[in-house]
This record gives sequence, C-alpha cells and structure tokens, in this order.
Amino acid sequence: MLLLKNKILLLFAFAFILHFTANAQRNIYSDSLSLKDRLYFGGNFGMQFGTVTLLDFSPLVGVMITPKFSSGLGITYQYFNDRRYIGGETSSYGGRIFSRYNVLPNIFTHAEYERINFDNYNILTDRFERIWVNSLFLGGGYFAPFGPRGGANFTFLYNVLHDNLRSPYGEPYVIRVGFVL
Repeated sequence: MLLLKNKILLLFAFAFILHFTANAQRNIYSDSLSLKDRLYFGGNFGMQFGTVTLLDFSPLVGVMITPKFSSGLGITYQYFNDRRYIGGETSSYGGRIFSRYNVLPNIFTHAEYERINFDNYNILTDRFERIWVNSLFLGGGYFAPFGPRGGANFTFLYNVLHDNLRSPYGEPYVIRVGFVL
C-alpha cells in the first residue's frame, strides 16, 4: 500500500511540474558569460523514516559548456538502517562525473560514470565486505524549468555495467528526480 501511495505521489508531482513551459537555457558565447554565470548547482536529497531508515544526500555542480552541452561532478552519501536485522546499519559513499546534451529545450541525453563504496554480501564467504563498484549510466530525461535558471530534472538511466552480485542498485534501471539552481 505504501508503494502505491509513493507512486501516486510521484505521478502527481511529475504532472504538477510538467505544466511549467518556460525555457531556462541561456545564450552562451565564448566571451559573454563568465564561468561563475555558467555554473549550476543541485542534486538529489531523499529520506525515509520508520522500520527502514534511508537518508540520501547527493549534491552536484555543473558547468554549461555550450548552450546545449554541460558537464559536472557530484558526490553521494547514503545512510541505511533496517531495524528488522541486528547489524542492519550501513552507509555508502562515492562520486560521479556526468555530461548532458539538450536534444530539445527540455529533453536531454545523459551519460554518467559513478564509483560507489558500499557493504556487499559475498555469497562465497557468507559475510558482508566493503567494495568499490563502477557504474556507467546512459539515458535521458526531462528538465522542468521554474524561474530564470532553476528547475527539476527527471532522469531515466540504464547501468550498462550492472552486476546483480556486486551492485548497490537492485536493478540496472535508475529513476532520479533532482533540482538545480
């Protein structure tokens, strides 16, 4: 029932934000905007409380290289605690580099390399061990602008390096909702 409520809430938020149609892109010429004016900041923040607690903090910084192309860096920290299990508390952390290309004013393609450190269950040793895992996400998304520079990103990605035994993600598909300023 909780999953259905979350899906309905996400669908409502997506429909609400889609009605914004302003174009948030700026004209960029080699001498028109300083680096400071081409920078943007944003990321994802998520939280869940209860028997399972999850906190996700994933800020990013990007730079508009051309009017249609941008690239940037981000970090990720996640705290997880499942009270149903003794020792069900852990965290994961890492970084990522990404590039985006605007195919249309609000539609973009996205490529991202991510490296995450997390507790992975090793079947052979029957214990958890900390490992670093690489991910290569490819996909695209929709940018819903609000204001002169800010907006929300809805990104749909596929991890081409996904490994069921060595991944912090349960599936190769990842859906993200984030904000930029």
